[in-house]
Amino acid sequence: MGAVRAVPAAGQLPLPPALPAAAAQLLDQAHRGLTEAAGCLDPRQRYATAHLGALRAAAAVLAARTRPEPARGRPRSAWVLLGQVAPELGEWATFFAAGAAKRAAAEAGLSHAVTEREADDLVRDVGAFLAVVENCLATSYGSTSAVEPPRPTYARPRVVGGTATGPASRPRR
Repeated sequence: MGAVRAVPAAGQLPLPPALPAAAAQLLDQAHRGLTEAAGCLDPRQRYATAHLGALRAAAAVLAARTRPEPARGRPRSAWVLLGQVAPELGEWATFFAAGAAKRAAAEAGLSHAVTEREADDLVRDVGAFLAVVENCLATSYGSTSAVEPPRPTYARPRVVGGTATGPASRPRR
């Protein structure tokens, strides 16, 4: 179900098209995934969940800018497609593609797959990527404020005595 758009009055410029519903849903899933990642205490889970949030944001751009086509040959990575469909996001696509193997290792439970800092840095980077994606989509489709939830802060809970107590306050190394 798409967003309702008002019809411009005579003499007014036409409104930009509404953001496709699939793209809006994927942006919402990306935000929820990032919020979930920020709350994960295990750095492997935090890294993997944040990376999946970035993947959903990339999928939102693909949903907004492409149309499905019949499968030809082998499947292509969303990161490769993102670089082709949205060249302005090419550096982000390269960055996240480089982290895919690390995400797979983290999902597999490898004990030294990622460090605390790598996980925290990825959560921060995915938050920045989401903001860039929203700006790209807002440029093409007008404001996405009708579909995006309020922006939470993505701070990892601090653990004291085995329980999470709030934003992390430890210094960066």
